[in-house]
This record gives sequence, C-alpha cells and structure tokens, in this order.
Amino acid sequence: MPADKYTAVWVSHTSISDFLKCPRAYFLKNVYRDPATRHKIKLMTPALALGQTVHEVLESLSQLQRGTRFNEPLPVKFDRAWEKVRGEKGGFPNDEVEYKYKKRGLDMLARVYNHPGPINNLSVKIQMDLPYYWLSQEDNIILCGKVDWLEYLPDTDSVHIIDFKTGKIQEEESSLQLPIYSLLVSNCQKRKTTKASYWYLGDSDTLTEKTLPDVSDAEKKILDIARQIKVARQINRFKCNQDADGCFACRPFESIIKREAKLVGQDEYGADIYIIDKTEVENREGEIL
Repeated sequence: MPADKYTAVWVSHTSISDFLKCPRAYFLKNVYRDPATRHKIKLMTPALALGQTVHEVLESLSQLQRGTRFNEPLPVKFDRAWEKVRGEKGGFPNDEVEYKYKKRGLDMLARVYNHPGPINNLSVKIQMDLPYYWLSQEDNIILCGKVDWLEYLPDTDSVHIIDFKTGKIQEEESSLQLPIYSLLVSNCQKRKTTKASYWYLGDSDTLTEKTLPDVSDAEKKILDIARQIKVARQINRFKCNQDADGCFACRPFESIIKREAKLVGQDEYGADIYIIDKTEVENREGEIL
C-alpha cells in the first residue's frame, strides 16, 4: 500500500515520550476520544499553562526580523497570551497559585529581554505550520514536531537548534528530544545542524550546549519505537506496564474518564480540557513542556 499521510501513524517527541513512560497514557492522550463528545482529552496543569504561554510569546518573536523582536514589550505579549489560561482554564486552584506561576513566566521573559543572546541574532524559520517528514514510507510512519528556535550561523551557513525549557527539571541525557529535533531540522530545511542547546529559562541567563546526536543512529532508534507504537495501535493494546492501578502518567487521565476531573473548556484543536484537584497539581509541578 502506498504511503498516505492521512492514514499514516504520526509520531513526535511528546507522543514517543508518552509511549515510553506508559502505553496506556499514550493511548489516553493521543488516541482516545470521549464517547460523548468525540473529542480528545487534555489535562491542564499550572506548569503546562506556564510553559504554553512562555513558548507562545517566544514563538511570536521568531516570526519577526532581527532588530524588531522587542519592539512590543514582552509583558504585553505575555498578558495577552495569559488570558487563554487564566483561572481554572490553566488549572490554577486559586489566585495565589496563579500569581506565583504568572510571576515566574514574567521573570523568564525578563531574562530573555536582559540577556537575549541568540534571540538578537539571525534565525531560520521552517516554512511549515507543523514540520514533518516521512520517517518510513514503507511503514507509513511520519515524524513531526515544532523546534523552538533555529539560530542561523553565517560563518558556517548552518543552524543551531535551541529548545526553551520552562520546567524545573533538567532534560536527561537519554532524552530523545534532540535526536528527534535533529532529524526534523535535517529533513525539513536545507542547512546542516552544527550545534544544539537547551535554555533553562527559570534559572539561567545562558544556554546549555549539548552534544549533537548521530542522525543515522537516532533515526534507527526512533523508527524502532515508532514501529512499536504502530503495532500497539493495530492490535489496540495499550497496557500500563508499571502498576495495576495505573502509574503517575496514566492515572490522572483515568480520573478524567471516570468523571472525577472538571471540564473547563476546549483548546484550539477542539480537545476537551480538564483539571484535577490541587494535590495532584502540586505533584506534577515539575512537568516539562
């Protein structure tokens, strides 16, 4: 059967991470639809609301030419984006918690303004709303994802992958994020990647440079996982392999299915947004976007 992007299995860093943590969590986040609404379900937490808003502001800068990116004050952009996650919509149990997270976001953007680094340099924008390429046409699998920032390095006519981090936990060395981003950048634009970094906006004025992964090895590893995901979807087998009562990754979504969570709206893609109680929110505060 010829490759068809409408029937293909689409995988990303987020969905692959979901599957590796817990196949059941992957199913509930990426496949399941509420029988009553036919909508996907999404769990909103303060950490996710913070990351979503900060990333929205920084992504808006990538659309602008160098030298004009700070013409509109970042707090103004942030306040406009924050309206989408105010109150219950962002999973905030009260005004005090919301104020704490909002201040953290403003502090991150103040850091970017005062120490812009690559944000003041030339950049490359992949001309696709959602960058993707065929990881395997034979297997009908597509790899997709958005890269936060591509700095252009004129001396080598190459690009520098930058990922903004708003969570409190540093990315593990075994993370597949940079391998996946390297593959996307290599296949969705013409320049070579010669550098990759994380920017931990909560506590660092500078970038943390990482060793570039071997693209060939990364592709083999990611394709192997993607094939496992495809098989799981074909046989409809998504079992939590950690605990009979569910694990930290799937248990909150099981609460949604059991109608133990509160529906607070829909996101821009039509998914139903739910929030859970304050205790669970606090336990997930270290969540990374």
